[in-house]
Amino acid sequence: METKCPIVYKDTPSAHAVRMELEVGRMVAQSFRSPGQFVHIKCGHSRLLRRPISVCTCQSDDPADLLTIVFEVRGEGTEWLARREVGESLDVLGLLGNGFQMDPKSRCLLVGGGIGVPPMLGCAQYANGNCDAVLGFRDTGHALLVKEFQAHCPTVAVATEDGSLGEKGFVTGPMEALLAAHSYDAVLCCGPKPMLKAAAALAKAHGVPCQVSLEERMACGVGACLGCAVQMADGTMKHVCKDGPIFDASEVDWNG
Repeated sequence: METKCPIVYKDTPSAHAVRMELEVGRMVAQSFRSPGQFVHIKCGHSRLLRRPISVCTCQSDDPADLLTIVFEVRGEGTEWLARREVGESLDVLGLLGNGFQMDPKSRCLLVGGGIGVPPMLGCAQYANGNCDAVLGFRDTGHALLVKEFQAHCPTVAVATEDGSLGEKGFVTGPMEALLAAHSYDAVLCCGPKPMLKAAAALAKAHGVPCQVSLEERMACGVGACLGCAVQMADGTMKHVCKDGPIFDASEVDWNG
């Protein structure tokens, strides 16, 4: 669905991120599959390509469905988006892609790194308190949504590269501890590719299925331009917008 979506709430959950809540018509009711999908947002009248933004949380509501995005300024498009204010409307295409394959009753370990943290909050809410979470950030200044995860997850472990919040190091440290102490149906991950590769290897070592959310530059967002191709372990190519963004970690060629 392509919809003109008013911004009804905006704040900054960290010094580096912007959160917006949008009224999106019946978008959630009509195209929600599971947590992990994304929207494609037109960023300025003069820019041809939209910007893909992962959905943080969404819900069917009355009179309009609600959808929250959290993003960092990474270029001209997201800089334009960050300047929009409450009351303005955005041209949004969505919901797009697949989502994490999870049952609301399943016990999963959610792993998010940096701006890959926001979409995992949707998983936490969807699972009704059955999931634990590991969140990784560069430092305290980049940390976001920790309290929101604590409201939905029995255990929330935080790691920062400089040790300014939680455990010093990467998400693999607290991941290892939780995987050793608990039984999980799956590990669900979103973040930079090196983090995904390490998390997938750790999940495999513990015999737990792992799903990852991949990120690639994309143009159309619906599989027509074939610009977001990624290499699979069997030698084939798949596309993040149409076949993903969620993939079984065993499918991905991590050395490609």
